[in-house]
Amino acid sequence: MNGIRTVAELMALAARTAPKAAGQDYIAIEIVDRREDLERLADDMVRYGQESGKKNFDRDGENVRHSAAVVLIGLKEARTLGLNCGACGQEKCLQPNTFEGEFRGPNCALRLLDLGIALGSAAKIASLLNVDNRIMYRIGVCARRLGLIDADFVMGIPLSATGKSIYFDRG
Repeated sequence: MNGIRTVAELMALAARTAPKAAGQDYIAIEIVDRREDLERLADDMVRYGQESGKKNFDRDGENVRHSAAVVLIGLKEARTLGLNCGACGQEKCLQPNTFEGEFRGPNCALRLLDLGIALGSAAKIASLLNVDNRIMYRIGVCARRLGLIDADFVMGIPLSATGKSIYFDRG
């Protein structure tokens, strides 16, 4: 559907303009809507779930396979605010992105809030325009592995416009 690309672009706009701590923008955004990229992402999610033994990567991968697009939103090279607020569990701000796992970390809790606000703003736009969506961590893991987005911590929002939401009524 042509409208899905427009909705994804409006979601990206909402994520970009969402409020951010100290007015500093570390948000990275990509739209995946080419069928071959969606299939590659879905296949990798299923494969990663099998390799890692982590559940529901296959289920969410099938959701991606049946989606018209995925909006990827993440943090890239986000610096701490230097407040030593302790929200991350440490007494003083840690050096970000010194650990590599499914994501790079640690990340400043306030920057993660920025990401959450950007994700919520994007999902709200999709909902207002009647496009089914759901924020998914598993998409971010594999999108990052595949290089679909250059970011340290990523979440994905798949989009679908069918008679019934494929993201909530599932096994």
